[in-house]
Amino acid sequence: MKFLMVAALALVSAGAGAIQAQERPATLMATPGQDTPPKEWIDQTTGHRIVRISDEAGSSSNYFNVNSYTPDGRWMAYSSPSGIMALDLGSFQSKLIVPGGVSLQFVGHRTGDVYYITGIEQTQGHDANSAHTPGAAVPVRNTARREPRAIMAYSFATGQSRMITTLDPEYSVATINADETLFAGARITGGAGVGENPGSVMANRDPADEVGPNGEDLTYAEGREVQINRRLTMNIPMEIFTINIRTGEKKTVTASTDWLNHLQFSPTDPNLLLYCHEGNWHVVDRMWLVRVDRPDTPKLIHTRTMNMEIAGHEWWSQDGSTVWYDLQTPRGEDFWVAGYNVETGKRMWNHLDRNSWGVHFNSNQDDTLFSSDGGDAEMAAHAPDGKYIWLLRPRAIPDVAGIHAANSGSLITPGVLDPEQLVDLRNHDYRSEPNASFTPDGKWLVFRSNMWGPGHVYAVELAGPSGTGEADAVPTR
Repeated sequence: MKFLMVAALALVSAGAGAIQAQERPATLMATPGQDTPPKEWIDQTTGHRIVRISDEAGSSSNYFNVNSYTPDGRWMAYSSPSGIMALDLGSFQSKLIVPGGVSLQFVGHRTGDVYYITGIEQTQGHDANSAHTPGAAVPVRNTARREPRAIMAYSFATGQSRMITTLDPEYSVATINADETLFAGARITGGAGVGENPGSVMANRDPADEVGPNGEDLTYAEGREVQINRRLTMNIPMEIFTINIRTGEKKTVTASTDWLNHLQFSPTDPNLLLYCHEGNWHVVDRMWLVRVDRPDTPKLIHTRTMNMEIAGHEWWSQDGSTVWYDLQTPRGEDFWVAGYNVETGKRMWNHLDRNSWGVHFNSNQDDTLFSSDGGDAEMAAHAPDGKYIWLLRPRAIPDVAGIHAANSGSLITPGVLDPEQLVDLRNHDYRSEPNASFTPDGKWLVFRSNMWGPGHVYAVELAGPSGTGEADAVPTR
């Protein structure tokens, strides 16, 4: 396979030693079909350095809002066909820590333990490496979850795993709280789908095979909306529950026939849980907060004010102060990354252009930088040039001449997100979501991609030849 070389620079192959500071990897554009993608290169379009983290095709990083990093910033967990891998963020060396067919869940915010389930489970998000991926041949529904599974925890301190608890067949967990005393999950309690993964659309066909009301062919994205709506209107009884990690006690937090999904404990408040009413975003009131330490009425944190307004793909700021989310007013026309302060109720809306919208956004440790993982032309933004990993820099919109409106403190605080292209994903198939996340040191964005063909985990350096600062030498592998 030929590569477009625009600089006479050495390409480091997989398994090579450290790149010397005076050397630079080749400048390339990803072209599908290579069995083993390059270990690192400079993106021809953006000028940023990209490093392939995984060595096995079919590897995948976590969903964008699931913690993958130890609190000391040393390790990142990801999945591979061989099992669960740990990336040393200081050396960029990976090691296998849990072999076999297990499902990575999350990394604990307090201990840094890596939690996983014994058995293959459907995880949040779409991943082209997984058997359940929309777009792949649709398998017979997974019945493995009808058998008991164990939740395990791997400790970096001991290098050993221990069993935390056994999950009954109808239970699965989605999140762990800040002090690692509680798991939380959602489950179907009656009707069709008992024992199914609560996040599943319960479809038995590819979204691209769905048809419209008049028999017309639908795009993959439109077919996905049809499947989501079909699942939503089934009104299946569900509950959100917690499991006490020490005692195993189960507690129902809230129950309804709404489609309950996307659970995320606050990273700092062990009793505050964010979750969503899943479904077509312009139909549901999506984002809710509830306390799990006392009887509490769930609180809706965004109320739609126009038809076709959508809000979702929410995530916590690292300090637990803010819930951030994708907001469109209306869908596909006007784009914001919005924030809600859980203590004060203060709202922030940061505007961005159509091309820099992403399937998922994320933020760094102190919310001074945001990311977008882009999207193809079929998706909500219908972006003509949106297939990139983007770095987004927030810029405040100040009062004119320092003159403040009397009620300015009670109004939404506006801003703008200035975009920079980091990774050219023109050859990426968005049926696998990139799911970018910032490393704890703020120097890299980790994402998953099939841009070279097979699925792999990559990292793009934020600083470098693009003019945002001179690139550091790549860590020794």
